[in-house]
Amino acid sequence: MSEAVFSGIAFVHGKATGEIIASDVELSFWGGVDPATGEVIDRHHPLSGRILTGRILAIPGGRGSCSGSGVILELLLNGKGPAAMIVERADDILTLGVVIAEEVFGKVIPVVVLDPKDFRRVTAARYARVDGDRVLCGEAPEGLSPREDGRHPPKPIASRLALTEADRALLNGARGKAAQVAMKVVLRMAELQGADRLIDVTQAHIDGCVYTGPGSLRFAQQLRDWGGTVAVPTTLNSISVDHRRWRTQGIDPVFGEPASQLGDAYVDMGAKPTFTCAPYLLDSAPRKGEQIVWAESNAVVYANSVLGARTMKYPDYLDICIAITGRAPLAGCHIESSRRAALRVNLPRLENLDDSFYPLLGYHVGLLAANRIPVIAGLERAFPSQDDLKAFGAAFATTSSAPMFHILGVTPEAATLNDATGGADVPAIDISLESLARSWDELNNAQDPSVDLVSLGNPHFSLNECETLADLCRGRTKHENVTVIVTCGRATHDKARGTGVLRELERFGVQLVTDTCWCMIIEPVIPRAAATIMTNSGKYAHYGPGLTGRRFHFGSLAACVEAACTGAAGGPRPSWLQVG
Repeated sequence: MSEAVFSGIAFVHGKATGEIIASDVELSFWGGVDPATGEVIDRHHPLSGRILTGRILAIPGGRGSCSGSGVILELLLNGKGPAAMIVERADDILTLGVVIAEEVFGKVIPVVVLDPKDFRRVTAARYARVDGDRVLCGEAPEGLSPREDGRHPPKPIASRLALTEADRALLNGARGKAAQVAMKVVLRMAELQGADRLIDVTQAHIDGCVYTGPGSLRFAQQLRDWGGTVAVPTTLNSISVDHRRWRTQGIDPVFGEPASQLGDAYVDMGAKPTFTCAPYLLDSAPRKGEQIVWAESNAVVYANSVLGARTMKYPDYLDICIAITGRAPLAGCHIESSRRAALRVNLPRLENLDDSFYPLLGYHVGLLAANRIPVIAGLERAFPSQDDLKAFGAAFATTSSAPMFHILGVTPEAATLNDATGGADVPAIDISLESLARSWDELNNAQDPSVDLVSLGNPHFSLNECETLADLCRGRTKHENVTVIVTCGRATHDKARGTGVLRELERFGVQLVTDTCWCMIIEPVIPRAAATIMTNSGKYAHYGPGLTGRRFHFGSLAACVEAACTGAAGGPRPSWLQVG
C-alpha cells in the first residue's frame, strides 16, 4: 500500500518505527509469547514461531490469561518486546503491562487503538511509524516522518473521573508511595475503561504472584518496600513453584528462589498464602452481586458466570494496585448492562456426555465468541456440576477475552434468554458435531499413542474431583512408566488428607503438588524423559505444547486413568462425539 496516515486513541503515548507483524487472531501473551526471546510459542496461533522483538505488533486484542501483562512487562524490561502495539479495541491486559513499565520502571512503548477499518489497512502494510495517536504506514521505513497536526496533548490523569476526598488523598501520598503509585495506575486504567468514578471492593485475588521473570519480582518487592499493604481481604493465585517443597522436587534454585520470593513479597503485603487458581473453592468465595477484584482468567470467568459476583478480567499488577487502594473502576462487569450476552450459541442434541464435553465445549465456544459474552442454549437438562462449569470456564477463558458466559437455565443470570440478553436480539451460531470434532482433534496433537505423564488439576482439583479420581483408581494398577500428577490448593489437599482420599491416590501412585499449577510447572516435576502428556484440561491441552514442547492427548478423567494404567491413549472419540 502507498503511504497512509491513520488517527486513533493512544492509551500509552510514545514514538516507534518498525516492520509490522500482524494477525487477525487475538493473542495471549501468557503461554503464547516467550518472555525471554520474544517468540510466539502458541502453536495454535497464526504467528507461531515469529519474533515480536522490535516490530510493530498489530493484533485485534488479547485473549486468555491475565498474566499476559506480566509477560509484556518482562519483554519490555529485557529488551525483547515489540516496538509498539496497535489494536482495534481497548485491551486492559495488553495496556497494563506497558503502563506498569512506564510508571514503575520508566520504560515505555506506544499502544494505539484504531478503528477496525483502519486497523485492517494497517495490517496490510509492511512498515509503520507510531507517533502519539497517529500511525503512518508504508512499504518502506524511509519517508514515514512525523507530521504536525496541531493536536492537543492528552488530558491529565483522572481529569474525567469524579474522585472522593479519600481518592485524592491516596493520589497525593497520604498512605505512602506504594498507595500513591497504585492509585495512579488504577486511575490510568479507569480512563482507558471509560469509568467516571471508582467503587469499593470487598476482596481481591492476586494473579501477579506468578513468576514471569525478574520484572515481576522487582515490581512486587518495590511495592512492598514502598510500604504497600492490602486494604481488603486478599488471596493469592498459584505461584510458579510448590512453595514448601520445590527444593525436594529438584527445582533449580535459579528459578525456585525468585519464584518463592515473589510469593513471599505478596504475603508481606498482607495477602493470604492460599496459592490456588481456584479461589471459588475456598470458604471465602464471594456471593452473588458482590463487587470484587479477581485476576486469573478462569477465576474471573467462574466468579462472574457461576457465582454471580462482579469483577472485570483484571490484568496482573492492576489486581494488587486495587487491593492496596481498595478502589476499582466502575466499568465492565461491575455494571449490570455490561454483563449481558451478545451472542447465542445453540448446541446440537447430545446424549451420554462424559466430563470431557465441558472443557471441549468451553474451548470451542471461546473461539466463536472472541470478545463477546455468549449464552449457551441446549444444556437445560444436562445439570452440569460445579466441576463441569469449572472446566468449561477455564477452557473458555483460554480462547476468549470475554469476562463471563451464560448457560441457559444453569447460570444465575440466565434463567431465561431474556434475562441473559436483556431483551436484545443477538446473533446466533449453531454448533455442529463436526465442528466440535475438529476442536477435539486440535487439542489432541500427539501422533504417538504412548503416554508418559498424566496431568490433572488445571485449574486446581476440587475435593470432589479427588474423590472421583480415587474411585476410578481403586483396584487398578498404574503403569510403571507413567507419572500421574494432580495439582490442587492447600485447602483441598488438607481436606483430602482428612477424608482418607489421599491414601487411596498415593496407593495408585498419584503425586499431589500444591501451590503451583500446570501452566507454571517445569522440569524436573515434568519428567525430562516425558515426550507425551495426557490431560483432561482444555486449558492445558491448548497452552501445554508451547509451554513444554511436548505433544498432548486430551480426554475425560476416566480416559486419563485408563492411559495411566496402559501407557497409551489416542483411541476413538467418545461416543457422544461420533460423527456420521
